[in-house]
Amino acid sequence: MTAIATSRPVGRTTLALALPLLTAAVLIAGWHAAVVASGSDLFPKPYEVVNGIVELAERGLLVKYVVASLFRVTWGFSLAVLVGVPLGLVLGWFRPAYLALNPLIQVLRPISPIAWIPVAILWFGIEDTAPIFLIFLASVFPITVSAMAAVQNMQQVYLRAAKNFGLTGLPLFARVILPAALPQILTGIRIALGVAWLVVVAAEMIAVQSGLGYLINDARNAGKRYDLVVAGMVLIGLVGLVLDLLVRRLERFDSVRWGYGQR
Repeated sequence: MTAIATSRPVGRTTLALALPLLTAAVLIAGWHAAVVASGSDLFPKPYEVVNGIVELAERGLLVKYVVASLFRVTWGFSLAVLVGVPLGLVLGWFRPAYLALNPLIQVLRPISPIAWIPVAILWFGIEDTAPIFLIFLASVFPITVSAMAAVQNMQQVYLRAAKNFGLTGLPLFARVILPAALPQILTGIRIALGVAWLVVVAAEMIAVQSGLGYLINDARNAGKRYDLVVAGMVLIGLVGLVLDLLVRRLERFDSVRWGYGQR
C-alpha cells in the first residue's frame, strides 16, 4: 500500500510535465510546417525566433526589457492589492459603504485600461508612472470585486460560530472574515495579475521606451524584424506562465487550500 501511495504522486508529476511539453512540441512542429507550407518570408520559423531571443540576450536587452516590464507590474499590481483587498472587504461587510461606492466601481470597471492611456500620458508623461497607473486601474477592480463577493457569499455558519466566541470588530475580520474570503480573493488576484500583464505590454507600446511591449513595437517599426516581434510575444507568454505558477503556489498554504476542491 505504501509503494502504491508513493507512486501515484510521482506518476501525476510526470504526467503534469509530460503533457504540456508534448503539447508544446506538437504546436511548434505545426508552426514550422505551416510557415514552410505557406512559403511566407514574413512570419518567422521557430528556430528564427530562438535566434532572435539569443540575439536579444547577446545585446543585453533580454534581461533589461523583462526586468523593466516586471518592475512596472510589481508596483502597479502591489498597489492594487493593497487598495483592492481592504476596500473589497469593507464594501462586502458594511452595507452602507457598498450602496455608496458599488455604483461608482461598476461604472469605472468596464472602462478599458487602454482607454486611459491618453489621460495617463497627460498626467504622468512618458515615464514609468504612466504604465504603473494603468496596471493599477486594470488590477484594482477585479481584486475589489472578488474580495467584496467573497465576504458577501461567506457561509453564515462561520459568523455564528464567531459570535458564539464573542469575536467582533478587527478580531472578527482577522480571524474569521479574511480567512474565509481568502480562497476567492486569491482567485481574483490571479485573474487580475493576468490582466495586469496584458496591460503593461499595451502601455509599453505607447507610453514608455523600454519593456517587452516596446520591444515588439520597436522591432516592427525598425526594419520589420518579425522574428523579434514573435520573440517578444513568446517571452510575454513565458513570463506570464511563471507569474501564474507563483500565484498558484499560494493556494498550497493550509490557510487557503481548504477552500479549493481537491481532485
